[in-house]
Formats: sequence, structure tokens, C-alpha cells
Amino acid sequence: MNRYQFRSLWTLPVAAGEVFDVVTDPGTYPLWWPDIHGVGRIDDDTAEVICRSVLPYALTFRLHRAEQDFDRGRMLVGMTGDLEGFCRSTLVAGRRSVRLEIIQEVVVNKRLLQLLAPVARPVFRANHAAMMWRGQRGLRRFLRR
Repeated sequence: MNRYQFRSLWTLPVAAGEVFDVVTDPGTYPLWWPDIHGVGRIDDDTAEVICRSVLPYALTFRLHRAEQDFDRGRMLVGMTGDLEGFCRSTLVAGRRSVRLEIIQEVVVNKRLLQLLAPVARPVFRANHAAMMWRGQRGLRRFLRR
């Protein structure tokens, strides 16, 4: 009940290199993603992220870079903290845009969310979808500058 899988597809009207540079740098996330409220750099490969979407709770977790391959358009980060699992992103360049596929598989460790999951799971999924939609919109605006 506390395991979630998410898949998001973002289409961005810019070059693949621009997208890759931004999405592989968590320090930029608060500049373009309204639901990311803080990022603290731990080391070159690890950052702590605080996020909050529509619902009245925040999640704190660490992202640890496991793979970053520009030529293949692939990124993989492990996640620990309130969320445990991974996030894999793949960029596919088109003629005039880039498609960014984001796959997340996580287990929720935050006790309140574990307790509420049996009845609130659809609401949690909708909250995540809203966060990802705002992330795509924010990234589009950020890259247009």
C-alpha cells in the first residue's frame, strides 16, 4: 500500500542539452519548480530536497546521482528519506522539442502518509500529478529565458 510507481512525460520545445543541464542540477529546482521549497547540496552527487505540493505536508528526501549519461540522455537517482526508491529520467530529442520521460518507483516512509494510504492513495497520486504538471510548466518557462 505504501509503494508507488509514477510515469510522467514532459515535452519541452528546446534543445536536449539545455534540458539535461537543468534537470541534472537539483540546485536549480527551486528556481523553476514551485513545489520544491529547498535543496541543500550534501556533496557532488547528493542533495537533500524539501517538497510540498497541494496537500498540507512536506516530504524531505535525499537524491543521490547513480547515473548521468548525456550521450544516451539518461539520468538515474536513488532516493532516501521520506521517500525511498529511485527516479529514472530519459531524454529523447526530436526535431523541435525534447521528450523527457520520468519514471519514479518509491516506498513512502513518512508515518502519517503510511497511515492515511488505505483511504487517501488516490489523493496522494493526484497530488503527485499536480506537482509534476507544475514542474513541467515551470521548466518550460525557465528554459524560455
